[in-house]
Amino acid sequence: MRGLRVVLAEDHFLVRRGLADVVGAEQTLELAGVCQSLPELLDTVERACPDVVVTDIRMPPTGTDEGIQAAEVFRRTRPRLAVLVLSQYADPAYAVALLRGGTRRRGYLLKQHLADPGQLRTAAHTVAAGGSFIDPEVVRVWAAAQARHGGSPVTVLTGREHQVLAEMAGGRNNAAIAGSLVISERAVEKHINSIFAKLGVTGDPGAHRRVAAVLAYLSASGPQRTGPPPPGVQPPPAGFVPARWHRPGAQAR
Repeated sequence: MRGLRVVLAEDHFLVRRGLADVVGAEQTLELAGVCQSLPELLDTVERACPDVVVTDIRMPPTGTDEGIQAAEVFRRTRPRLAVLVLSQYADPAYAVALLRGGTRRRGYLLKQHLADPGQLRTAAHTVAAGGSFIDPEVVRVWAAAQARHGGSPVTVLTGREHQVLAEMAGGRNNAAIAGSLVISERAVEKHINSIFAKLGVTGDPGAHRRVAAVLAYLSASGPQRTGPPPPGVQPPPAGFVPARWHRPGAQAR
């Protein structure tokens, strides 16, 4: 079985070389291309047709948010392409910007955690499988900010609201959630509005409300990833709460 085809985009030479070495050493990953700017990344993806793009959040030509720009472009032009953004910033605002168009096949991993090659492998396989991955430190920062304002009341959600929120964390739209939970789209809308109200995110734009709700779900449920466990990762131990792993298309319990 071939590994996931990965294109790397990183402008810092040493980091780029280190990432290439990590990918090359992983049996479940295959290096399909290496580049160092947004224009070069867009061109490389067209030629290499990868499964996953691993990109720095900042690189030429402007050194601002090229990684997030790339994720938005690929959402329109290659909806099945997974994108894992690497950053040194634990600010949740960057993760919100990445996920505002949807959480499926998107991940945000802090560079300081690349010292463990397993982190990159896990994140890459998670997003390639259709799930999402958010670095635990980002969620901790977000949860701490929420706590300073009275906390995130995920515990007051009803059982059905927890199911709907788990589906949202898996990147599903309202129609897909309705099909998965065997309820009407109108019922889904009512549950989502109730979730937003209970989480205190009623004043934000729609896409941002969904991302905020997903962050609340992740901060309350443990591991900051959704989707099936990637190859080589052991199944959850006894006592592990099933909702912490959410496979796209599976009904949360």
